Amino acid sequence: MTEQQSANAPAKGRSLLRRGLLVSAVAVAAVLVGGYYVLFMRYHATTDDAYVNGNLVRLTPQIAGTVIAINTDETQYVRRGQVLVELDPRDAKIALAQAKASLAETVREVAQLFAQERRDAARVAAGQTQLKQSDQDLERDRSLQAVHGVSRETLDHDENAVRSARAALQQAQAALASTQAEITGTTPATHPRVLQAEANLRAAWLALDRTRVLAPVSGYVVRRAVQLGEQVAPATQMLALLPVTSMWVDANFKENQLGSLRIGQPVQVSVDMYGSHVQYHGKVLGLTAGTGSALAVLPTQNASGNWIKIVQRLPVRIGLEPAELARHPLFLGLSADVDVNVRNVAGSALSRVPAWPAAQRTDVYTEQDAGADRMIDEIVSANLHLAGEALYARAADRSRP
Repeated sequence: MTEQQSANAPAKGRSLLRRGLLVSAVAVAAVLVGGYYVLFMRYHATTDDAYVNGNLVRLTPQIAGTVIAINTDETQYVRRGQVLVELDPRDAKIALAQAKASLAETVREVAQLFAQERRDAARVAAGQTQLKQSDQDLERDRSLQAVHGVSRETLDHDENAVRSARAALQQAQAALASTQAEITGTTPATHPRVLQAEANLRAAWLALDRTRVLAPVSGYVVRRAVQLGEQVAPATQMLALLPVTSMWVDANFKENQLGSLRIGQPVQVSVDMYGSHVQYHGKVLGLTAGTGSALAVLPTQNASGNWIKIVQRLPVRIGLEPAELARHPLFLGLSADVDVNVRNVAGSALSRVPAWPAAQRTDVYTEQDAGADRMIDEIVSANLHLAGEALYARAADRSRP
């Protein structure tokens, strides 16, 4: 061995040692990655193509009118039932006053129909008495006429009186039947004309109450488009509310990740807003029955000759724990990282039974006509009393249609 070869031997040994160490490190890393995948990663489906979503409540007026007051603005929190916008109520007040007057007038007119029935019945009774008297006079005069006790002229007069009394009785009976046809089966308080006037008053009351636009849910104002003095209609979007207590995440998973996704699987979510140290917990609520491209307004067309396969993504809804949302509120459109534990695949990807309560309801509009019933009762009772029809005053628990 030459002197030069002797000098290069240690360097070559060190190079072989480094290569051996590198190969060993790569092998160890491969083993660790493989073990991590086998023990952990293969039971998790992850994506960073996920965004926070929620119910955006767009508020429109129930009637047309002019805006005279706006009681909230963007970023402000409003409570359910709070008056957000006020419309000019003057026209509605005039319509309500007209409806009240119409109801009072109708009640008195209907009360007169019941009084007219008694008057027509009395006329029928008087007509029957008159006819009976005329018949008796005719029979008496006929017996006297045989012995020349009365003249023929008197007998003709008696016969005419009988015919006149019979016609008057028939006229009175027809008038009574006509009146009874209008009121049979009703009282002044339940007559169809009165009920129609009550419905008109209730509609006018609602129109006045609806000049105050209420918040159907509690939440934050995220969009205000209405301005003072603006003429709005039932189709005009004035405000948008976001109830931040009912948010979810729409995670777009690749189609090759969907095979192990099931409804009810546990999920961990983190958002860029709070960072990875804040973890949200939830579960898979459902898989959309179509990819994003297929459900788009303008679906893609792949009928051309230069088609290139693109991995599709399917939106998956992730429900979050309400308590965690209360501690760390989320907002629409925030980016999120989603990690689904897919170890348990016993569930179904699609279910006919809802995985969460989807029904929404508000009761802020149910009491809008509460004062109308009280006003109607007062008007009907007062006018029946003034018309002398206290006998027919409505019972307090009378059912309404």
